[in-house]
Amino acid sequence: MKPVRAADAAIRTTVTSRRLRQSAVALAMGGVLLLTAACNSGGDDKAAGGGDATAGATAGAADAGAAGNGGTPAPGQSSAAPKTSAAVLNVEPKDGSQDVAPDGALKVGVTGGKLTTVEVTDKEGKPVAGAIAADGSGWKPSAPLAVGMAYKVNAQATDAEGLVAASTTSFTTLTPAKKISTNDNIADNATYGVGMIVSVVFNKDVKNKDAVVQGITFEASDGTTVKGHWFGTKRLDFRPEKYWNPGTKVVIKYRLKNVEVSPGVYGDIDKDEPFTIGRSQVSVADSATHQMTVTRGGDSRTVPVTLGDEKNPSWNGTMVVMSKEKVTRMNSQTVGLGGEYDIPDVPHAMRLTNSGTFVHGNYWANPFGKSNASHGCISMQDEKGGSDASVAGKFFNDSMIGDVITIKNSKEKVVAPDNGLSGWNVGWANW
Repeated sequence: MKPVRAADAAIRTTVTSRRLRQSAVALAMGGVLLLTAACNSGGDDKAAGGGDATAGATAGAADAGAAGNGGTPAPGQSSAAPKTSAAVLNVEPKDGSQDVAPDGALKVGVTGGKLTTVEVTDKEGKPVAGAIAADGSGWKPSAPLAVGMAYKVNAQATDAEGLVAASTTSFTTLTPAKKISTNDNIADNATYGVGMIVSVVFNKDVKNKDAVVQGITFEASDGTTVKGHWFGTKRLDFRPEKYWNPGTKVVIKYRLKNVEVSPGVYGDIDKDEPFTIGRSQVSVADSATHQMTVTRGGDSRTVPVTLGDEKNPSWNGTMVVMSKEKVTRMNSQTVGLGGEYDIPDVPHAMRLTNSGTFVHGNYWANPFGKSNASHGCISMQDEKGGSDASVAGKFFNDSMIGDVITIKNSKEKVVAPDNGLSGWNVGWANW
């Protein structure tokens, strides 16, 4: 995704010369858009989806240091109301849709602005060809999609003032009758962190769970044993007993085409899917000290952070980086907090849970190492637009999907094992 930039005000200065060395200098005036926001940890009564099902908003979640209770701004923040883009994105099918028709169902439109970017990719990262209309009002794929495939849609639009609206959604196309769609979070030959959990999602209920587990096996170069754990009837996660060893070569062997997963329903794939485990990076964020210790390859460093506040404490427990976005939009409506905040350009965002926990950059406040001021996220110092030289920028660039981040000393309970890739919170005996 291309970085989102909020419109900056123009500065005009007029100087008029007068006789007898008299002069008058016009005062330069500029408007600065101040955005405040917060982050959501997602309690029992909070949204568990974490995705973006609203028009004009990217998969949303949380953010640190935002407006406080009752509209009172947190320390170091402005009370100015956030200004959002007049452009409203409409992406069909809706976020999280399944059994989507491969032809004619995918459409991207906008009102109050023009589309600037539409990127559609399948789970392997392969782009879907398509074109934005000449008037910027819509986008459609140039050919039908594949059946039984997971897709991600990233879209951006601007209004007349140049303010950006962004949206990130996903969906899965239908599978022919008598078959089940199998999708996981692994791309062929990709490299992941030592905490990577392979999550396999089916589009129909699985009745013969043991047969499915036997049809999905792992071959690791160091002989690591991998086990599966069911969350309900449609999700099966796999991991080893301990974090993967750096440099391990892994192959997932799917042999499901001849497996009857439910009465009269058979698996859809027989394929090998290789991936590699990269270097080790494990981070521990301490809610009590407002510091995060990052250990990489045996070397450790500590960076100041802010976590969830008293009203919205961060989850305790171990989480895994699920995805990375150089810039994303965070909207409180997507996590059940009404219209409390809407930030269109949160930099260096990495998702940790489905319910909306991120580790991300923060340019609108400075509570780092001093206090907990977020709605559940871990945030660190950054600049507007995202700076690679900032604390958040360096951490983002040093991180990869599958890296481990643990939060301790929060007042919140331990994150649920199916909230994101949080299965490390289940003991091996119960896995």
